[in-house]
Amino acid sequence: MTALTTGGLLVPRRLSGTGPGSPAAPAPTGPGLWLVDTTEYRAYATGQAPGTLDALELARAAEFVRAADRDGYVCAHVALRRLLGAYLGMPARDVIVERAPCAHCDEPHGRPVLPGGTLHFSLSHCDGLSLLAFAVTPVGVDVEPVPDAAAVAETADVLHPREAAELAALPADERPVAFTRVWTRKEAYLKGTGVGLAADPSMDYVGAGPVPASPPGWTLGDVLAPEGHQAALALADPPDDR
Repeated sequence: MTALTTGGLLVPRRLSGTGPGSPAAPAPTGPGLWLVDTTEYRAYATGQAPGTLDALELARAAEFVRAADRDGYVCAHVALRRLLGAYLGMPARDVIVERAPCAHCDEPHGRPVLPGGTLHFSLSHCDGLSLLAFAVTPVGVDVEPVPDAAAVAETADVLHPREAAELAALPADERPVAFTRVWTRKEAYLKGTGVGLAADPSMDYVGAGPVPASPPGWTLGDVLAPEGHQAALALADPPDDR
């Protein structure tokens, strides 16, 4: 995986209301990573939404009760279409996004994909932030806020036994960040495979330490995120490298 790094972290580009113009196509050896701050992007995305999102996306946005949820959805999906359009060299509204067959039942409600499979993408968003990745092989991303210690204690059973042991060996005040680090790695990987959280997350080992443990055929990397958050990316190795 090749990308701009700082202290071993992958560094996403920030999407503004004036960019990206025409981002370079993702290289065979590395992903394109973008971070969207809802507060910074809201005004632009709200103005662009009617001419950018399709009818289903506009209807979905209207269903949100909380303004913050609606703003996050609109910002994330305007950004996704805008970047896909720039990568593909076409108007954002004209980008066709389909659903892959479900990994469990083969019905067409799996992860979002582009026809032809020449460009892969992944989107993750939490309150106030969206993280997007684009690559020539399957890719997954996740961004999450760091929870409090009580939430970590309640969810530790979703980790692989080795990850749980690594977490337990840390001082108590370091566990929330370490837990979020391992969880974002795990969710990014499961999203990249197309299985998602329908799979048992405790079955895959990605490591709770500072360096990810990559599953066979994949490369994991931690992503630089705003304070109070952790993020990760999982990128499928090129076929020749598997």
